[in-house]
Amino acid sequence: MTKVYRIENLDCANCGAKIEAKLAALPEVEEAVLTYPTSQLRITAQDPDALLPKLTEVARTVEPEVEFLPRDAQTHQKHPAHHPHDGCCHDDGDGDACQDGHCHCHDHEQEHHHAHGQEHPDHDQDGGHDHAHGEESEGPGPIVLGAGLFAMGLILGAFHLNWLALFAYVAAYIVLGARIVWTAVTGLVKGRVFDENFLMSLASLGAFLIGESPEAVGVMLFYRIGEYFEDVAVARSRSQIMEAVDLRPEEVTLVEGETTRRIPAAEARVGDLLLVRPGDRVPLDGVVVSGQSRLDTAPITGEPVPVGVGPGDAVTSGCVNTSGQLKIRVEKPLSESMVTRILDAVENAAASKPKIDRFITRFARYYTPAVVTAAALVAIVPSLFDGNWNYWVYTALSFLVMSCPCALVLSVPLAFFSGIGAGSRKGILFKGGASMEAMSGIRAIALDKTGTVTKGEFAVQEVRGPEELLALCASCEQDSTHPIAGSIVAAARDKGLALTAPETLEEIPGHGIRAKIGGRTILCGNEKLMAANGIDPAAFAPEGTGTFVLAAIDGTAAGWIRISDTMKPDAREAMAALTAQGIHTVMLTGDGPDSAQAVAREAGIDEVRAKLLPEEKLSALRGIREHYGPTMFVGDGINDAPVLSGADVGAAMGAGADAAIEAADVVYMRGNLTAVPESLAIAKRTKKTAWQNVVFALAVKGAVMLLGLLGYASMWMAVFADTGVAMLCILNSIRGARK
Repeated sequence: MTKVYRIENLDCANCGAKIEAKLAALPEVEEAVLTYPTSQLRITAQDPDALLPKLTEVARTVEPEVEFLPRDAQTHQKHPAHHPHDGCCHDDGDGDACQDGHCHCHDHEQEHHHAHGQEHPDHDQDGGHDHAHGEESEGPGPIVLGAGLFAMGLILGAFHLNWLALFAYVAAYIVLGARIVWTAVTGLVKGRVFDENFLMSLASLGAFLIGESPEAVGVMLFYRIGEYFEDVAVARSRSQIMEAVDLRPEEVTLVEGETTRRIPAAEARVGDLLLVRPGDRVPLDGVVVSGQSRLDTAPITGEPVPVGVGPGDAVTSGCVNTSGQLKIRVEKPLSESMVTRILDAVENAAASKPKIDRFITRFARYYTPAVVTAAALVAIVPSLFDGNWNYWVYTALSFLVMSCPCALVLSVPLAFFSGIGAGSRKGILFKGGASMEAMSGIRAIALDKTGTVTKGEFAVQEVRGPEELLALCASCEQDSTHPIAGSIVAAARDKGLALTAPETLEEIPGHGIRAKIGGRTILCGNEKLMAANGIDPAAFAPEGTGTFVLAAIDGTAAGWIRISDTMKPDAREAMAALTAQGIHTVMLTGDGPDSAQAVAREAGIDEVRAKLLPEEKLSALRGIREHYGPTMFVGDGINDAPVLSGADVGAAMGAGADAAIEAADVVYMRGNLTAVPESLAIAKRTKKTAWQNVVFALAVKGAVMLLGLLGYASMWMAVFADTGVAMLCILNSIRGARK
């Protein structure tokens, strides 16, 4: 079984990657996925809970105080201010992870959207959160004090008061680096040689030993400043993204007769009546029992226009009630409601790592040892030839400062997490970073017709025959449940036509209806019905494309009604956007070629494959892939499940039906076609951002190393190449979520 745990006291992305590798290597563990951006660990094993003590023990060989807690466990006390890994790579910035990696602002009626269903005790007045590790718990105070002492040392040095200056530098170093040095020592005892605490301590203390006291303190100061802002940036991005997708309520208002009471949302059962006041979110999926209102569905579908609802209408959890008071009957418990399914989809997506992420994780294992080895060679080899030990040791120390790969290990998954968050706010649910990466390379898109390019709603387009023809046919069809019959009845009612109850009525499966109205025999159906009753189908001469209902009165051809599915209003715009991206579009449908070609022409689709059986769609998809390259299929996610799973990327249209979310790689909650090119653009931008981070980080680190070898770089540059580059990569990653 697979179990998800919340991670606490892990403030280092690179350490997270090491923990993941160690846990995955355990013989009892089938799969271990540690997702740093969401502070979650997914373990697949025979009994993950029984294995938890061993998992924790193994993880603590990398991070001494890491904890794995059940996903929805509650925390009722603050975490200790002192964190033994303070300064190691990148803290997540919200320390205790605010339960399941999310901590969110207040919602209507104090329904706080925390993943664990409780208001977090560390939530402060301005929406910020206390942090687990020292520098965040204390705030920027130690950094400010250390900076003041450092400035004092520089001033005293300028007046040649060297001993006083040295005292100020030592005091500044103790304030800024004591905890990092202590963590390095304890880590070294446990064999953590490549721990960044140790490497940072070695570099700065080495600078003291070679007489570069200002450099030693300056490096530690700017390292701490960089770490502080990284923590804040990661915490903010995590909070902003998860706020948008974790819409689960803490409590709901249960209606009991004439009274109401608040109960935990998880205790609400199917059939319960809930009160939803104006301004509240719809807490659980249900049906309106009483009241009229308009719902803002943007949090779920991205649709900006509110939707009117009344008794009998289904309502989706997460939507905001904007006007009238509603009573709804619960149809699905919290665990199955849309708010939970969306959160699960986003968290699963964050845990599904793309190829670039897996590559960087493997690369990081070799990067630090390689840089440390290079530092040792730089310190020793040139010095043996020119005797300038101070210079080459100084250069080697700058290498050590750059030896942590956190800029790479953190910024790549954060880029994809930001892209997933950006999509979710637009009603686009990416099912994984791997799916998003695959979407960035799509060259062709195959689309189902009904429900994808068209609305899946039949409507009367044209009536040919006597004026009474529509009323007669609607009278025949008024008790039928067939969609075509429904469209004829709807068209008659829209025109205000009176319908007559037939004196006799016979429904002939596969043919149509024979009825007697006002003493006349009415035939309403297809060509087979007419031929069976001795009427030549050629006498009708239908024109145009669509489905034709033929009508005869007393054995004589009277006329026909043309019915067709209505095209989605954004279809042409979406196809134009796909063409602009260089994507070839193909429509796959079981409809006849004439009808399919007409829809394709109107929408601007490049190619049509018509009259396809479900199994033929899959072979057609393979042919498209062979000709054009990686192909995406867009369907309804239910009838097209085999084709969805057979495509490079499967996309489901519609409001997130269970089968759609299960079968597809990406779900378009609103069902609008313009979401297709939009999702491709998000995927391409996300992958581009991830590679920008990788190339930028490696280029800067490489350039600073080269400048050091040539005699131009300093440890200050090295600090920028470490924490400065990491900060810029993080900002570049979260830029995608804001765009």
